[in-house]
Amino acid sequence: MTESLPESLPIDRTWIIPEGPSERLDRMLVRAFPDLSRSRVQALMAGGHAQVDGAVVKPSTRVSAGQVLTLHVPAVATLDLAPEPENHVPVLYEDDDVVVVYKPAGMVVHPSAGHQSGTLVHALLGQVTNLSGIGGVERPGIVHRLDGGTSGIMVVAKGDRAHQALSGQFAVHSVERRYLALVHRVPLHDQGTFRSRIWRDPANRLRMASVVQGRKKQVVEENWDDENDRPLRRGPGWERPAPEEDDEDPAGKEAITHWKIRFKGDRVAAVECRLETGRTHQVRVHLSEAKHPILGDALYGRRDCIPTAALREAVTALTHPMLHAFRLGFDHPDGRRLTFSAPPPADFVEMARLMGFDAVAAVS
Repeated sequence: MTESLPESLPIDRTWIIPEGPSERLDRMLVRAFPDLSRSRVQALMAGGHAQVDGAVVKPSTRVSAGQVLTLHVPAVATLDLAPEPENHVPVLYEDDDVVVVYKPAGMVVHPSAGHQSGTLVHALLGQVTNLSGIGGVERPGIVHRLDGGTSGIMVVAKGDRAHQALSGQFAVHSVERRYLALVHRVPLHDQGTFRSRIWRDPANRLRMASVVQGRKKQVVEENWDDENDRPLRRGPGWERPAPEEDDEDPAGKEAITHWKIRFKGDRVAAVECRLETGRTHQVRVHLSEAKHPILGDALYGRRDCIPTAALREAVTALTHPMLHAFRLGFDHPDGRRLTFSAPPPADFVEMARLMGFDAVAAVS
């Protein structure tokens, strides 16, 4: 296996499979070339760049001891996006491996239909130097996301080494992610855990929902014993989720959100959420299905969630959900544990003040 050449050049990597049980090609390649991220390897296989004994084969092909794997790694391509240095995002930390940024509410992470400029990726291309070939393209490596309307802290990989290290931590749920949400109604318990399986809402493809075999199912609240790390009691119909299923299975992906109340107001509350998993819209789905939708969340809010008269006008004027990712902790590729905190944006702080809650002090 050629490791000394820079990744910006085309490389043919070879590996003779050692003794051991037969294994799928895609899994073997990830093990054989640990400096390449899983997504990078998958993309190379999809492009026909992986061979066994000189023949292009499918990712599901089983390989055995003595066979020769060859992986062609093309030269890194330039990302076809214009950097936007004027589209500035605050950088909390940066080194040769990672950059930690504060994403403002209203900024979409990735370019997509309807968002061809002004994204976090555009901003990073204009601010971050020494980007590497993540996914075969010179770009910042997005290893996790925040919804467009959610503000808060994100870590971005600057190379395949960091991308692999961070992706692995998100996969095993060792990254600390804490959110603060301003919600309708005061939860019955002071703390608990939401568990469900999240997938596309079969009634509305723009939304996510807790599902069972493609059918909607409301999330069940579970009061949690932090000291013993187990449920105190289970609500009616509660059932422990089945093991994680295939990503394409409409039974959904397991989603776990631990929460506790930080403030109780008049028909409103502030809730801290700690993510054990990181599914699309997870916090918004869980809080909404538990009948505590986030203030300003037009997608998951409910028309019958009317706050007090003093707050009604302010809530109606909100342009995004009052959800802020205030803390992020992870292991740097060099082994150091890094933790970052950041206060909510001004509109969040003002809404909290109207509720009688000091949001800045809560996340300090």
